[in-house]
Amino acid sequence: MTGRWRAAALAVVLASATALSGCARNPATGRETLSLISAEQESQMGRQQHPEVLRAFGGAYRDPALQAYVEGIGGALAAQSELAGQPFTFTILDSDIVNAMALPGGYVYVTRGLLSLANSEAELAGVIAHEIGHVTARHSAQRVSQSMIAGLGLAILGAVVDTPGLVDVAGLGAQAFLQKYSRDQEFEADTLGIRYMSRAGYDPAAMASFLDSLRRQAALEARLAGRSPDAVDAFNMMASHPRTVDRVQRAAEVATSGPPGEGRLGADDHLRRIDGMLYGDDPSQGVVRGRQFLHPTLGFAYEVPEGFNLINGRDNVVARHPDGAVIVFDGAPNPGGDMVTYLQRGWARGVRLAAMEPLDVNGMPAATGMTRVDTGAGPMDARLVAIAFDQRAIYRFLFITPPAQTPAWNEPLRRTTYSFRPLGRDEAASVRPHRIDLVQVRPGDTVESLAASLPFERLRLERFQALNGLEPGEPLRPGRLLKTVVQ
Repeated sequence: MTGRWRAAALAVVLASATALSGCARNPATGRETLSLISAEQESQMGRQQHPEVLRAFGGAYRDPALQAYVEGIGGALAAQSELAGQPFTFTILDSDIVNAMALPGGYVYVTRGLLSLANSEAELAGVIAHEIGHVTARHSAQRVSQSMIAGLGLAILGAVVDTPGLVDVAGLGAQAFLQKYSRDQEFEADTLGIRYMSRAGYDPAAMASFLDSLRRQAALEARLAGRSPDAVDAFNMMASHPRTVDRVQRAAEVATSGPPGEGRLGADDHLRRIDGMLYGDDPSQGVVRGRQFLHPTLGFAYEVPEGFNLINGRDNVVARHPDGAVIVFDGAPNPGGDMVTYLQRGWARGVRLAAMEPLDVNGMPAATGMTRVDTGAGPMDARLVAIAFDQRAIYRFLFITPPAQTPAWNEPLRRTTYSFRPLGRDEAASVRPHRIDLVQVRPGDTVESLAASLPFERLRLERFQALNGLEPGEPLRPGRLLKTVVQ
């Protein structure tokens, strides 16, 4: 199809789409927007993708009192929106990742990681109100409509003749709706969220204070993972909802346009609500304890060398060293057969491996081999180790080292391989999760003294400050409630 005919055909399709859907004025934003998605179809999208979101983020967090707390906040905010008559569904996700999101049709999610970072009910309300703003502004519907229009050139005649195809949303996955929004859409959701917060009686300045805490938390997570403090994890709220210093300042300007201190904060109320809440890893998904990774449910443990920082992800466990070495650990089904064959024809199929040999790791059959890989940081040596844990599961280490450092890492990484072991029943039962605990500041307490009790090996002070929204050097007022973490 020539450029002229393509442009003409696309114009016909756009005209047809406009005639079918119309440019309606959105009551929340006051703007006219073209959408190929009806409100009923948005609800259908949400219903279809809700189970997918639950699967991707560890399911719903099972705490009826905490769920009722979030539902109460969400319901009060939704009642102040332009969709007050539409049902909303509010869910706490059982994930320590700090994130919040919304699907079309009024499905709003906050993670327990976000609940632990918020320092007041108003801060939590600001996050929920922001997500409601995405729903009322129909940002997801706009994005899906734009994607549909962009793809119409591949099947223009079919799209024009068979108009239901324009709005066939059954094949769209949740990721289509959870991608990051534009800066303008984020600011629009902030503006709408502040509107709903103010109407519901909350202090709108709490939205800005939470964004600032979020920025500090993202920097802390980057440091813990051995990356630049400016780096943002793909699953962090800073990635799905772009948060920058100027955006925090813009939100603060909007939030403080009214009388200062107006509205409810509910700081102590929120802290008491989350007292005892699970913090960090859920033992059913494995836990990091210093340099050890223990999985009481699957029944194994291993330890990484000194200097590595462990991060328990959704699909694997990654340990990074400041010098550039990386350890990636995951699992796979056991297809049967010997481990050398599994390496050659299974995990590393199509890759030329050197120095292949069978191993015995604490009585478990295993195999190893090496190769050279190209990465964004240049060529790296990669050693693969596969261990047959039982008839059902194989667990795998991928050791990545800069070539000049490989000889020095051989022995420490070998010790990590042979540290992999089954957990006994009593040891597995002894693995306890971390939980939020409240402490009331007493005269003489300092940030340093309270942070020293955290059950972590690294960056205790920075973790305590980020958890409580404390600025460096901020003094503590006796009687103030603060969050700490206990095991």
